[in-house]
Amino acid sequence: MRSSVPRGAGLRMPSRLLLHLAPGITGLAAVAALAGWWFALPEPQLAMRVPGLDKPLGAAVTATASAVLKGALLPGDGMPADIPGAWPAFRGPRGDAIFESPDVSLDPPWNAPGPVRLWSIPVGEGFAAPAIKDGRVYLIDYDREKEEDVVRCLSLADGRDIWQFRYPNAVKRNHGMSRTIPTVTEKYVVTIGPKCHVACLDRLTGEPRWLIDMVQEFGTTVPPWYAGQCPLVDGDRLILAPGGPDALLAALDLAEGTVLWKTPNPRDWKMTHSSVVPVEFEGRRLYVYCASGGVAAADAEDGRIVWDTTEWKISLATVPSPLPLPDGRIFLCGGYDAGALMVQMKGTGGKIELQTLFRLSPAQFGSTQQTPIFYQGFIYGVREKDKQLVCLDLDGKERWSSGSQYRFGLGPYMIINGVLLALDDDGLLTAAAADPNEFRVIAQAQVLEGHDCWGPPAFVPGYFLVRSMTELACLALPPRG
Repeated sequence: MRSSVPRGAGLRMPSRLLLHLAPGITGLAAVAALAGWWFALPEPQLAMRVPGLDKPLGAAVTATASAVLKGALLPGDGMPADIPGAWPAFRGPRGDAIFESPDVSLDPPWNAPGPVRLWSIPVGEGFAAPAIKDGRVYLIDYDREKEEDVVRCLSLADGRDIWQFRYPNAVKRNHGMSRTIPTVTEKYVVTIGPKCHVACLDRLTGEPRWLIDMVQEFGTTVPPWYAGQCPLVDGDRLILAPGGPDALLAALDLAEGTVLWKTPNPRDWKMTHSSVVPVEFEGRRLYVYCASGGVAAADAEDGRIVWDTTEWKISLATVPSPLPLPDGRIFLCGGYDAGALMVQMKGTGGKIELQTLFRLSPAQFGSTQQTPIFYQGFIYGVREKDKQLVCLDLDGKERWSSGSQYRFGLGPYMIINGVLLALDDDGLLTAAAADPNEFRVIAQAQVLEGHDCWGPPAFVPGYFLVRSMTELACLALPPRG
């Protein structure tokens, strides 16, 4: 992710909190009263654990006593659009940030001055990006005035709200609040809020199926700058990485929210901003996760740890997700001078061992926020040190870099039919060829006027969604003909 971390000091935000003195931490207190945000909820009512009380960023958030918390489902005046296609989750339908279709042409992708803006709406400060399915746009937002997380379903045609589901959640403003991407299935939409609340709603009506607080359920520590993990739906199960004392990962029944298995957490690793990635290896399905102290792979059947390693960890914030590659290889990268690491799984006597193939220094490659893209045998990503777009081969050798005249900051990127679309911090969109032989710009356009445009874009034929810290916009990228 999707997810993002600040380049500067956090911004101020008023918030109402319970007066609470954290045990064992002298001199720290957060003062406010938890107002009665109790709303009438259409049946069935939604029972949930109360969020953990605010603590200093990065500190453990303890569970509180169980109580009934009511959310509100509010209808809007928007109507679902008759537009086919889906970008249903973080990094799209296949989890690789790639869209390919012979019916879509992006060469050149637009005429001057750039793509037509179909609509735009203001959104709460953050980097939460949208998902799309069947003419509906799904987004988790934050309402600062009412101190509520807001799951929004919008019309892809005009951006108007079809419905909103709201629940109370006091969040301090710290370089944005919401920063995750929903996952949408035929029946449900699943979101993770900034303080690790997980909501499962009917994707058409917004009616709640269930809502849990991972702090209460699993003993999760809310990450600094809040949750950046995007939910992984695998068949009829939801896979989470709570990073709790006895649940590094967990599988939940998607329809009911009941826990099916937990992955032990003997090293007491915590949740990061990275997302869980499914990996197939020698007929086994694994879930690979970059936790606070290393990387672990859990068996998809029962959640037991298949392998883990402390060879890869990032001191400040782990944001990019693991990038699966052919032949059991996994590419790991990060910011804050972490660089990159290529590992390979090897099957030995029914067990899987992990080998380090090579490391890259931060000067060679590293990524603060975005997960690189593997496309036609090569890795594409923006390098932290000089903010240039880079193409690497699978031995870690650089094929090209974009040069000092093309810098992309911490912005996101995706590939559509061999065209790499990269957004910089300030909303400049660059279309370049995803060609390992050369860096070639096809077109550029200023598509957003905001700043910190870090949320990953979403695409279905004809519609390209991008966001800044405070605005979500839909651009026209019409299909061929």
